[in-house]
Amino acid sequence: MTIVAVIFYLLCIDSIAANLVAMFGQKWYLKHFRLVSRVFPPAKGWALYYLLLVLFIGWLALQAGFL
Repeated sequence: MTIVAVIFYLLCIDSIAANLVAMFGQKWYLKHFRLVSRVFPPAKGWALYYLLLVLFIGWLALQAGFL
């Protein structure tokens, strides 16, 4: 497994977790991460955009033969 694949899978896990928090865990996130949530509030639009970017980068890496 190459470093590109490891980075992609870590980003993929992070973007899926961000989407889960933005869609279903806003109250939990705001309660448990008060200081961080002031700087990084859970936003559904940005989380979905992040997931789409990661999937697009993964598709490009797959086409290039890195994955």
